[in-house]
Formats: sequence, C-alpha cells, structure tokens
Amino acid sequence: MKYILMHKNIPVMDLEISGTTCAIQKTGRIYAPEHIPPGALSHRKELNKPALNRWWQGRSIPPNRPGVREAMAAFGVSSPQEMLEKSLGLSLSDQYWIRPEGQDIVWEEFNFFENRFSEDVGNALLGKGLKYGAWDMMSPDITTNGCLKKMWKMIGGKRWLFKGGESEWQQEPFNEVLATEIMERIGTIDFVPYSLVWEDGMPYSVCEDFVTKDTEFIPAADIMRVRKQPNHLSDYGHFMECCGFLGIPGAEDGVNKMLAVDYLLANDDRHLHNFGAVRSAETLEWLGLAPIFDCGNSMWCSQPTSRVDAADAPSKPFRKTHAGQVKLVTSFGWLEPEALRGIGSLCDTVFRQNPYMDDYRREKLCGAIEARAAMLFEVMEQQEQGQKQNEDGMKLL
Repeated sequence: MKYILMHKNIPVMDLEISGTTCAIQKTGRIYAPEHIPPGALSHRKELNKPALNRWWQGRSIPPNRPGVREAMAAFGVSSPQEMLEKSLGLSLSDQYWIRPEGQDIVWEEFNFFENRFSEDVGNALLGKGLKYGAWDMMSPDITTNGCLKKMWKMIGGKRWLFKGGESEWQQEPFNEVLATEIMERIGTIDFVPYSLVWEDGMPYSVCEDFVTKDTEFIPAADIMRVRKQPNHLSDYGHFMECCGFLGIPGAEDGVNKMLAVDYLLANDDRHLHNFGAVRSAETLEWLGLAPIFDCGNSMWCSQPTSRVDAADAPSKPFRKTHAGQVKLVTSFGWLEPEALRGIGSLCDTVFRQNPYMDDYRREKLCGAIEARAAMLFEVMEQQEQGQKQNEDGMKLL
C-alpha cells in the first residue's frame, strides 16, 4: 500500500509498504529532506533506505514483550509490525506518522497528544480480556518500545505510562520510585518522576509523558548515526561529538548525571534507546538531552539475592562495567555528598512497600546501595585530587 511519511502536517516522502512483510518496499519522491527521521539518514545526510526500514519496523512492539503473542492472536495479525499500519504509525514519542495515499487527513485529527486513543492494545498486552468486536488499534501502545509489560492511559487529560515488573520480586516499579526519590534529593537533575500504583494486586510504576505535541524524543542510537564513527573514537566520544555537531545544549552535563545515577543504582540496561535528546518538532531545534527516565532494570532486579554484590555491576552503553563507565564523568560539581547520606534508609522505605520482596533481600539491597554511595564518594574524591594535581602541575609550568 502507498503512503506519505508525514512529520505533523509536513509531507516528508512517498513510501510503499508491503502487505505481507509490513516492511518499506519502495521510497519515492522526497518532499522535505530536513524532516527525514534522524535514524534514517546517513552521515552524509542522505536517505539510507535500510536504516529507514529499521527505523520503521523498530517503532513496533518488541516481539519478546510479555503478552504480545496473545495480543496478536486477539487482533488477528501475524506480527507486531502489522499493527503499525492500523495505527498510522502514530506515537507519543515523536510526531511522525503515515498518511494513506489519496486521503486528505491531517495530524490534528488523529495524533495521540490531542485526541483520545484506544486502550484495547494495552489491555490485551496486560492480559485483560476484550469484548468481541470492540477492538480498536488506534493506540500508542503499538509504537512503545521496551520489554516490560506496559500501556498508556489518559487520566485527567494527561498521558500516563503504566509499566509493570518482570522479576519474581516485581522489583522494577519500585526501582523507578527509588530512582525518583534519589534524584529529587540530589536536586540538580532533570528527570521523569515515577509514582507507584496497584492494579489487580500488581504494582506498576506510572509516569507522565515528557514529550509534548510540539517536541519529540530522538534516541541516542539515531543521534550517533548523523556522523560516521572513526575507528579511534569510543562510543562515548562519538556520542559527545555527534551532540556537539548537532548543537545539543548541555549534553556533557546531562551524560555526567545519567552515568553517576546509573552507577549508584547499578543500572544494567541503559541502552541507546532509553536516553537521547529532545528537539522541537516544528523548528527541529535541539532543546537538550532528554530527562533521565527508565531506571527500572536496576538494583540487581533480575539476579537472585545471593548474587547481589555492590563491588561492581555490568553496565551500558559506553563501558561493560560501571567501574569503568563512571570514569567518563567529567565533573561531579552538581552532586553534594550530603544528598546521599542515609540512602540505605530511603531504599528500605521504598522496598518495604513491596510484598513480593522478603526481608533478607530488602536488607541486602539496602546495604548494597549504601556501599555504592560510598564507592561513588571515593570516585568523586579521586577525581578532585587528580584535577588539583593537574592544576598544580600547570602552575609549575
């Protein structure tokens, strides 16, 4: 079927999408090259057709999301990508969508920021029954990434993301609340706040959409494609260089804070799609790094209690361990050590709300985060001493 890729009401390019594979078969005339999705551009600012197809199919629900097979069966589709066309590819993360050729429709009629949307897909993904014949796939849940069970809801005119847990301790929603409490204490971090709700006896973390009808989130993976990465440059160096090339303000400070918080929480899933930058969907001006979000896969949530070890933890996206990654932080001037005093007690208060977690695991996790805070203080002191030695050396010269 033929479509026009749209950016709000701006036609970007002609597309032809396969009815069997749901992939982009052909591209046609390009109307607004500057509005091509960043992830679909080569470093020469030319359309990269394979990358465009990856960008398109990557908008769909991951096939390993809990409940996705049941949802596909309920809606009579053979793949998550098949649902993309049925929702026009609309999202609550950006302003791209597809307009069927020959149809005179506009973004204001259908976008999820200003219009109501169906909860059928989200309910199906959470295992809730659907009434026969009442299925509606105009839903942002079709274009929401991540492997944890989740769904969007409209409450009080706002868009809220409900996200559940996967581990036997249902720990992920509580980790989001813990991260929120810690960043609130620090007071100098731009972050998405999460709260805890219960539905059908299960905990969910809830956050409001940080993207508006006038902005959009561009993940780090797409930002890193705007320039070719030299062999001598690390992923961290390349990301920072791309941010500088695009003129993204405050990138170094934002990355510093994200890496330090991830170190403290032993976050092992900061991949290239859950951090990035925000830009204006109208002017394409870069507004800054996105607020820190998605800290659920932290605090050894997928590890048995016997393997909770504060000594070190695997990390993403720039180094394989947090011990190595935290060395990339160029400044801790924004972090007052006093903000982390008694962090074990804070952890205890949050995890005591979790009936799926036993006392032994809770106590071990609280001790581990206390140890991580102490280790972070040591890293801060070492950096301060190193900077002082460098300054003294410069004076001698």
